Amino acid sequence: MIDLYTWKTPNGRKVSIMLEEVGLPYRVHPVDLGKDEQFDPEFLKISPNNKIPAIVDPYGPDGKPIAMFESGAILIYLSAKTGKLLPEDMRGRFVALQWLMFQMGGVGPMFGQLHHFLRAASEHVPYAIERYRKEKDRLYGVLDRRLAEVEYLAGEYSIADIATYPWVARYEWHQTDLNDYPNVKRWFEAISARPAVQRGMAVPE
Repeated sequence: MIDLYTWKTPNGRKVSIMLEEVGLPYRVHPVDLGKDEQFDPEFLKISPNNKIPAIVDPYGPDGKPIAMFESGAILIYLSAKTGKLLPEDMRGRFVALQWLMFQMGGVGPMFGQLHHFLRAASEHVPYAIERYRKEKDRLYGVLDRRLAEVEYLAGEYSIADIATYPWVARYEWHQTDLNDYPNVKRWFEAISARPAVQRGMAVPE
């Protein structure tokens, strides 16, 4: 059974969704970010960057336990372990990986910064809000154009969608009307209807 260290964030929910989609049994260890539990010395041994999510798989590629951190790396690992949710052909696989990197390098950091300045900053910083709002809108445009061409980001449902979905699920946090992005809205509703996604989004309870 895989041990999942996570909290109620988009990055955390990527991995719980993935585990639900591929059907691997897992045990949840909540890491309360509000209580700074991510800085616990024992957690640092698993996640050197003091970030969730992280996993410990008792049966790694060589049959020995392996600890993994960084949500994108965990998704790739679980896909390799199960043979699921990455296209089998090499072209399709690299397309999926580039959209995963788009989420890791763009959607997550930019949406996250906008969330911070809209919801958590101790002072109102108009420049920062405007900067990250513009970038958020630009990224939604990229997603919408891509999803006008294909059903899912890599053509077929993949880890690229699993990585991006929990961030788009906070569209109200970053003050976005999905009606402005009809292709994203269609994609979002389709993924929202998946039972595994619904279960994964409820972790930790």
